[in-house]
Amino acid sequence: MDKVDNSLNRLIFSHPEPVIGLFAKQPVPGQVKTRLTPSLSAEQACLLYQTALQETVARLLSAGLPLVICYAGERDWFREAFPGLPLLAQSGDGLGVRMTNAVQALFAAGAGPVLLAGSDSPDLPIALIEEVVEQLQKVDVATVPCRDGGYAIIGMRGPTTELFAEIPWSTSRVLEATRQRSRLLGLTCHETKGWQDLDELDDLRQLVARSPESQTARHIVAELSELL
Repeated sequence: MDKVDNSLNRLIFSHPEPVIGLFAKQPVPGQVKTRLTPSLSAEQACLLYQTALQETVARLLSAGLPLVICYAGERDWFREAFPGLPLLAQSGDGLGVRMTNAVQALFAAGAGPVLLAGSDSPDLPIALIEEVVEQLQKVDVATVPCRDGGYAIIGMRGPTTELFAEIPWSTSRVLEATRQRSRLLGLTCHETKGWQDLDELDDLRQLVARSPESQTARHIVAELSELL
């Protein structure tokens, strides 16, 4: 059997269809989920991130859309962790530039609309992803807001990459700044109901209460129960 080629260069869509680009970092202690330290050790935060990433990939795949992992770190790690999935290296300085480059690459491969997802909403309802895809038939931009002021998913009907300029990343003002940027660019928008990612200890408690059977919730109970 031929070895699966994970290169995005081989991922050419015969016709436009929705695709999800998952932004992910290689799990390295001290480089992921740093807002949860020092409540968690760097190693605990890293294992939590890796668990959430694995579950997020599985959940996004269950949505039935093509999935491309937009990765930061060593390509070999992602190829071994997610065999068969197309990989796209993040490129550029700053999150906004990396998102812009990923969107441009995915549209250039013939995809569309393009959804970008984060890696720490492991129990994100599939219905919210479906709502984003449905709304992108009518509007330019659709988001799944997070309660911390960001978003779990942003979807674009076209390559409106100016959307990511001048956004205060890693703050509680990301979503509001995105709304303002959309208005400035004359883009029509839709927001689903809000969801929650994993940035604070209380987020972990709420995940366990909300989705106790999820892989990430079981990991939290098994490995971090003293913090609950």
